[in-house]
Order: sequence, then C-alpha cells, then structure tokens
Amino acid sequence: MPPNTSWVSYSLFIRVKKTQNITVGRFGRFEFTAGNYIYSGSALRNILARLNRHLRKEKKLRWHIDYLLDAETVEIFKIVVSTTPECELVAAGGGTIIVPGFGASDCRSGCGSHLRRL
Repeated sequence: MPPNTSWVSYSLFIRVKKTQNITVGRFGRFEFTAGNYIYSGSALRNILARLNRHLRKEKKLRWHIDYLLDAETVEIFKIVVSTTPECELVAAGGGTIIVPGFGASDCRSGCGSHLRRL
C-alpha cells in the first residue's frame, strides 16, 4: 500500500487463538479469552514504520500492545489505516474492555482502553 501522509491512526484486528494469561508490563497478568480483538493506535510520523514494528515478533517490549502481540498464539489478521483520530476509532469499534487503560496512558478522551474484545 502506498503511504498517505494524512494517515494519523490505525486499527489492528487481532486474533487470540487460545485463551491464555498474559502479563502486560506493569499492569500485571490478564486473561485474554480466545477470540477477536481490536486495538487502535496513532503515529503522527511514519505510520508505516509503526505498523511494521507491530508485525515483527523480534522487538523490545515497550508498549502495552507489544506484550499481547508477543504471545505465541496471538496474530494480527487485518490492519486498517485512517485519517480519523484514534479515540474516534475506539468509539466506533465497539467491543468490551478487558484491560482498563491498555494503550491509553496518554488518552484524554476517556476511552477507558484502546484495546477491546469484539
């Protein structure tokens, strides 16, 4: 896909193939039941580099999403890039909060979490 300089956010559609407990940094351990999840994030510069980082298995675990994606039975099955701000994507995506505050440390919109179980 050719880069678009107006893209500011993205949604990762994630499949957890097997229910498992995953440690999410300092948040602690959470049970992620098998099923589909959506995570919305942003990158004001070089969004394609951010997406490529998410797709890599070998990386330093830095963000909440890194811990989830590092699990063996977790995969990204779809990526959507957008010109819509990430908090609007979260609101439109629906779903259930599994880990309060996940990916939303700097959120000022009251999303509750940028990861939802669909």
